[in-house]
Amino acid sequence: MTMASARGKVALVEDDDDLRLATAQLLSLADFDVVAFERADAALGVVDAGWEGVVVTDIRMPGMSGIELFRTLQQRDPELPVILVTGHGDIAMAVETLKSGAWDFLTKPFSPDELLAAVERALRARTLALENRRLKAEAVTEYSSLLVGSSPAITRLRSMIPALADSDLDILIEGETGTGKELYARLLHRAGKRSRHRLLTLNCASLPADLEDELFAPVGASSLASANRGTVVLDNLDLASSSLQARLVQLAEERVLRARGSRDPIPLDIRIVATAGTTADRAEERIAPALFYRVAAVRLQMPPLRDRRDDVRTLFAHHVAQVSARLRKQIPDLTPVVSEFLSVHPWPGNVRELAHYAERFVLGLLDQRAEQSSISNGKSLPERVDAFERDAIIKAVRDANGEIGQAISMLGVPRKTFYYRIKKLGVDLAQLKREK
Repeated sequence: MTMASARGKVALVEDDDDLRLATAQLLSLADFDVVAFERADAALGVVDAGWEGVVVTDIRMPGMSGIELFRTLQQRDPELPVILVTGHGDIAMAVETLKSGAWDFLTKPFSPDELLAAVERALRARTLALENRRLKAEAVTEYSSLLVGSSPAITRLRSMIPALADSDLDILIEGETGTGKELYARLLHRAGKRSRHRLLTLNCASLPADLEDELFAPVGASSLASANRGTVVLDNLDLASSSLQARLVQLAEERVLRARGSRDPIPLDIRIVATAGTTADRAEERIAPALFYRVAAVRLQMPPLRDRRDDVRTLFAHHVAQVSARLRKQIPDLTPVVSEFLSVHPWPGNVRELAHYAERFVLGLLDQRAEQSSISNGKSLPERVDAFERDAIIKAVRDANGEIGQAISMLGVPRKTFYYRIKKLGVDLAQLKREK
């Protein structure tokens, strides 16, 4: 029999020479690849967490027992199937071991069919577990690669994906617009155990009040119930209405749906990932404390692009390559003006703004004369940032028809910060209101 024809590997641990030989022959004739051991400690030198098969072991052996072998292997890999072979006097012990995670047990004397059926079932489970493990490892590598950059903050966030992806802890991701908060939420879902189920993203800033009941309904494509066993992303949670936040408090605490008019709660298995911006204290200011401390079991901060300027060119190259492949267009040559603009522009729109810039670059739509003017105007970086903020505030107030509360929500800044910047930048609010 060759490895290519084998149905799977079996590590057989049995101290009785005759029984070990007979069992090994039975498994080999059934086309299993058998590795036999006389002692448990010898098996430990071969069977590791990557063992692509199962273990069949006697319980009573000199030195390390089969129970001790199982417990040691379970520490190495809890998903490794171990089948215990026991005499009548050890049945109670074997049953207790099953409760601890052993795959199955056989009582001597067992029939050949019993053994082969148990091994076959265990191997199917092992093959599936290893395949899921491989796919998950590939997913972590693939998805975390979307978080481009080598700055310390991004490197740390990328390294946290494997641990956070399989955790059930709720997470709050904070950061300015365009920094990749929702992307990170998607990466956590797709790289974790919940990836086979739905990722439901809810924009809390734009949810009409009359749609809240649909969200908390027991059925429906817009219902939280549709994400059962999956992930719910509460995007812009800091902009959610007080009524929505109140209902989310109950959801986060009890993990049940309570539809209006119904007395029976519906259990819900979801992982909550919330996003908020733009400053570090915004979430605490705008999210009700009862909700904030439930969704912020883990709190992450996405860094603005201005704090990771060494990543700008790497990100630009990444997005240019993506756009070029998607549009099937040749990548243009990088001009000195574009190169310098990448270095000096403050990127207030963060990665999203840079991605749009990369697309215009590939399409040949950049106004390089305007960029040259921006580079050559002699203003320092703080001066250019102030000018951008002033223009953004004026535009927001005008778009909001002079309604300051609405303008503040559009800008995504705390009220105190808004008025501080108004004073510092010399914006005439009274004049803007008169324009209304």
